Amino acid sequence: MLGFTILGPLGVRRDDVDVDAGGRKQRVVLALLLARAGSTVGVAELVDTLWGDDPPSSAVNVVHRHIGLLRRVLEPALPIRTTGRHVLRTATGYRLQVEESSLDLLRFRALADRAREAVEPDRAIRLYAEALALWRGPAAAGLCVHPTLVAIDAECTLVARNAADIALRHGPVGPVIPALRRAGQLNPLDEAVQARLILALAADGRQAEAVDRFHSVRRELDDELGIDPSPELLDAYERLLHRRTAPPGPRSATPVPAQLPPDLPFFSGRVDVLARAEGLLAEDRRRNRPTVALAIDGMPGVGKTTLAVHLGHRLAAHYPDGQLYVDLRGFSSRDAAMAPEEALRGFLSSLGVRPSGLPSELHALTGLFRSVVAGRRMVIVLDNCRDHEQLRHLLPASPESLVIVTSRLRLTSLISKDGGHPLPLGLPSRSEAHLFLARRLGEERVAAESAAVDEIVTRCGRLPLALALVAARAARTPELPLAEIAAELARGRDLFGFGPDAATDLRAVFALSYQALTTGAADLFRLLPLHPGPDLTVESAAALAGVDTRSAAALLGELASHTLVHHRAGRYRQHGLLRANAEDLGTSVDAAGPRRTAAIRVYEHYRASAHAAHLWLEPQLAAPDPPPVVAGVTPLRFENVGDAIAWFTAERQALLDVVAGARAHDAPDITAHLALSLQDYLHVSGRIPEWARIAAAGVEAAVALGDVPGRARLSRSLAGALYMLRDFDAARAHLRHARRIAESIGDDAQLAVVDLNSAYVRGAQRRFADAVRHGGHALDRYRRLDDVRGQAAALRAVAANVAALGRRSEAIPLLREALSLSNAAGDVRGAGHGWDLLGRTYRQNGDSRAAVDHWLRAADSYRRSGTPAACAEVLLAVGDLRHQSGDHVAGRAAWREARSALGDSTGPLARILQSRLAESA
Repeated sequence: MLGFTILGPLGVRRDDVDVDAGGRKQRVVLALLLARAGSTVGVAELVDTLWGDDPPSSAVNVVHRHIGLLRRVLEPALPIRTTGRHVLRTATGYRLQVEESSLDLLRFRALADRAREAVEPDRAIRLYAEALALWRGPAAAGLCVHPTLVAIDAECTLVARNAADIALRHGPVGPVIPALRRAGQLNPLDEAVQARLILALAADGRQAEAVDRFHSVRRELDDELGIDPSPELLDAYERLLHRRTAPPGPRSATPVPAQLPPDLPFFSGRVDVLARAEGLLAEDRRRNRPTVALAIDGMPGVGKTTLAVHLGHRLAAHYPDGQLYVDLRGFSSRDAAMAPEEALRGFLSSLGVRPSGLPSELHALTGLFRSVVAGRRMVIVLDNCRDHEQLRHLLPASPESLVIVTSRLRLTSLISKDGGHPLPLGLPSRSEAHLFLARRLGEERVAAESAAVDEIVTRCGRLPLALALVAARAARTPELPLAEIAAELARGRDLFGFGPDAATDLRAVFALSYQALTTGAADLFRLLPLHPGPDLTVESAAALAGVDTRSAAALLGELASHTLVHHRAGRYRQHGLLRANAEDLGTSVDAAGPRRTAAIRVYEHYRASAHAAHLWLEPQLAAPDPPPVVAGVTPLRFENVGDAIAWFTAERQALLDVVAGARAHDAPDITAHLALSLQDYLHVSGRIPEWARIAAAGVEAAVALGDVPGRARLSRSLAGALYMLRDFDAARAHLRHARRIAESIGDDAQLAVVDLNSAYVRGAQRRFADAVRHGGHALDRYRRLDDVRGQAAALRAVAANVAALGRRSEAIPLLREALSLSNAAGDVRGAGHGWDLLGRTYRQNGDSRAAVDHWLRAADSYRRSGTPAACAEVLLAVGDLRHQSGDHVAGRAAWREARSALGDSTGPLARILQSRLAESA
């Protein structure tokens, strides 16, 4: 029988033999696993508990090693690297598999629950005594200070008090006195516990000891806190002297504060956040676990205070001893942040403590507050908190009360050290924003101008404070159509300044967070609007700021902790109104020259990274190497074609913005080079209209630069995009221009590609003989250049057009030869094209089975080479053939797979597939 103890001496028993867990750190790990009683303990929490703020680089490995040692302590015969039956791995940490009969904490909780439910006092006292007999000292023998262990001690203390109340009314008191002594030793300044111990001693006939206990507590209160005994303790002493040992008087004699501000009358939405908060509380109750705090964080103006007040009112019925509220002024334009001493004095005064009896020292005020609140069930809202240091003195030690904290900062220490629950608050959904406006302005007015409301919600970025300001304006002028307000916002009407005072002026609200930043983070904040795309990474932020990536990560972390950017999956995003505010600050604070330098730096980062990525896509003719990057720019490097495609996909909008931004900042060299680096990605991903726009911008940039070779390359690139868009005459015109330039500078490699592209265009125009001629010229040039990949491409072009002339028996050997060359060169994409053309040739020969077989091999090659558009095209052909043969289910499956391969592409191929799927539905 394996047994665990946590309520006192930490240990593990097997057949009543103590087993040493093997060192202090292993015992700490065991203590947390036991204290969680079957719930997961995260690896990060274990690291934080064992090493605090300075863990070694090997901390996670050391934790895993401690777990392995514990497993073998619990199961000595367990092989190394085996999980065993007791300590189980979860997604985020470890869980101790434990039953009620094997853990004293679970038995304690079960007995206490039965005692609370007992109808007969004698049975309740007996069950309480049995439970409290399991409690033999500080949880885990005081091995470490951890919120979970402190909460267990508080839980045991509360049970002792409840037991004392029943015993003092109905007797006997003897069985609960040992537990009351233990509670009194753990909490010498908890006057509620000491009052019950005094009454219990007196009821048990130990009046002298009870008197000594009162005077001892009084001296300690005076020495430690500089205060007199509370009314509850004085009442117990008076009862002792008059031989009246009934329990302390009812709490109704104590003031019941109700300090919460009024709930917002137009509150709406936030259903998911409220459900999460109540779910966390319910789960903690189910697991007999105290809820220390709910930590609400979010960007300025997102509605943190509104939510906290609403949640406080919503939960108030579950906390009948009152509500405390304080604005800690952590981010205030008018007053300094509130000192904890000021907040504590206000709380204690509201709880009936005379101002003359308040101590002056912070630690004494904290102790008195925790003593007064002990045993009470209260909601305590700590609003607008600046940091953990400001609020940690305001947290009650007892588990009965709920603390709700709001802050613009992410209060990591409240979560990791004190055991609070994070409750991040994001933007409301569009439907929630509409609902708020409907409640504020009336459903009829909003329904009558739904398009205008959509525009208002968009222009406000769904930010609750911005919505409230616009709603207030609309409410003041009910005769003003909402469409006119929406039009003002669309024309650029500045939302900053809508509010009548600093509390509602968006610029002032944002400024409070900005002013709290370090110089480096403030500088980066002002530069963020210069960054292209909807979000950024550490590497691109480093280029923008001109710092190394480690410094950039720290600066972004600071902005995220102040909720001025939002971090998710390695990327950082800024709300549109914050971006506008940052742009205002940047243009007013920073000179134009340094801002242009920062923009060019981040453009250089994208140019160099895009060049490195496009080389993995095996272009027909690689873009020339970019110039060396400027100081402060670290280009990305890629391990394989999958990494390159993934980066292009994630950064596509940013890259398109760089092309536009480079033109605006008069940097045509960046535009021209980036257009060449992007062409293969835009081609293989099926984003042909974007390819055409980027290539045209590149041609314009090359002309401005006087870059003759670059103009030839970009004219050929533009011709490729126009060919894909089936504008064959325009494609031929650009190819003729590229040929003239390539001939003038003697660029044989460029001429080979021009001939190859001309073969594609002439074939598409059904000029098959001309296409064969161009393909033959390309093949000759590639042979002279000893370009094996190029030779395979030219053979494929010749074969495709020979087959189109009806000479399919000649085409198949040519395609086999091309396939052999592609395989020899390791050209997976080229091999895919070979399989594709073989499939088409067999289809023309009427061999449907061979056609599908070759097309599926082509699709596999295209997948492996990161060529989704070509993969989708052959799957479209497979779907068409299967559908025509009567297998409609297999046909639709191939079309769906093809559409999925294209992702969010909206080009011609995507439209064809959408049409096929719609028609066959």
